[in-house]
Amino acid sequence: MSAQFFSSLADNALLVAAIELLRMSKAPAWQTPALAPMFALFYVVLAPFVGAFADALPKGKVMLISNSIKVVGCLMMLFGGHPLMAYAIVGLGAAAYSPAKYGILTELLPASQLVKGNGWIEGLTVGSIILGILLGGQLVGARIAPTLLSIDLPLLNTGIDTAPEAAISVIVFLYIIAAIFNLYIPRTDAPLQPMRGNLLFLVRDFSQCNSRLWADRLGQITLATTTLLWGIFGNLRVIVFAWAAAALGYATTQASNLAGVVIIGSVIGAVAASSKMKLEHAVKVIPLGIVIGILMIGLVVMTNVWVAAPFLILLGALCGFLIVPMNALLQHRGHNLMGAGRSIAVQNFNEQACILGLGAFYAGMTRFGLSAFMAITLFGLLVAVVMELIRRWYKRNLVLHATEIQRLLTIARSDHP
Repeated sequence: MSAQFFSSLADNALLVAAIELLRMSKAPAWQTPALAPMFALFYVVLAPFVGAFADALPKGKVMLISNSIKVVGCLMMLFGGHPLMAYAIVGLGAAAYSPAKYGILTELLPASQLVKGNGWIEGLTVGSIILGILLGGQLVGARIAPTLLSIDLPLLNTGIDTAPEAAISVIVFLYIIAAIFNLYIPRTDAPLQPMRGNLLFLVRDFSQCNSRLWADRLGQITLATTTLLWGIFGNLRVIVFAWAAAALGYATTQASNLAGVVIIGSVIGAVAASSKMKLEHAVKVIPLGIVIGILMIGLVVMTNVWVAAPFLILLGALCGFLIVPMNALLQHRGHNLMGAGRSIAVQNFNEQACILGLGAFYAGMTRFGLSAFMAITLFGLLVAVVMELIRRWYKRNLVLHATEIQRLLTIARSDHP
């Protein structure tokens, strides 16, 4: 949990530094929303391989290697690499990291503890996302950045002359802290599954795993739900900066401060779900997704920070309460069908493909003058409509495949007394 927290904290602080770096360099407006899909790029491209990689080595070692790749991307951005390319390399590290960080839960915990374990991981992940954005905003802000830039190392010219460069130099150390925790992740007794050298075999194996999870009557519902929610959430992290500027007149640092309030609601929601929800009851939270979509549209009328803050807390709480049980049930089905690492790789592929597609759509529309208000409205409508379709999909499964659904729920119930 500590390794995941600091690694994700650095990822999101780096996002803000990249946004400020693009702003200061007067890059075209579409490049800022393009950061999210660039981060997702390698999740999609390498999806057939990272799951098998995570199952072939001890999970702690996989996390250490992946974290080292993130450091390389961070240093590329610090020393002149284009922010979009450098952030894509960080995304490469994150793509390899994710199957290991979630897969190790199924190795360390019994099925009866998966919801609780996911509650902690998801709570810390969402918390690190918001705190990372908050930290990044402070590091590039008018208070901390001048102090960082005033630090003079004898006989060493670092070439760090701007606020985002100073912020990135601090973020490197967050990745190093995460790497130290990686070293202490225990080696479990779970058997390793060596990778085969034939890349075509890995692609075919991944395709079969993807089809298997989509064909599962419970897996398809949970996969569709988490794919949509993370697709929206992954892009809103960037869109919120444009929204805060348009609705409240906020700069980068102020916008990151506002984003920080979501942590209160998201952690409350995640913790509540981990303590109250049972694995076999996860599908009962699907209607909350429709509510989230409708509430998201409400952001377009928010012009007062004292109204927006509690509203964002509520939105975060609902997201946390929905994602945790659905994620746990998806992992449970995936673990039973194909193994932890491959299951998480399939999940990441679908979720990050959604982020990539929606992010590319938003970046493209920015070039034609699409406002932040219109983007949020479209995203909210999309969430509400698709979640209603998913709800009807599950109801149809209950009618047409009642025996199979009951059998799968019985398995979940027996594994989660």
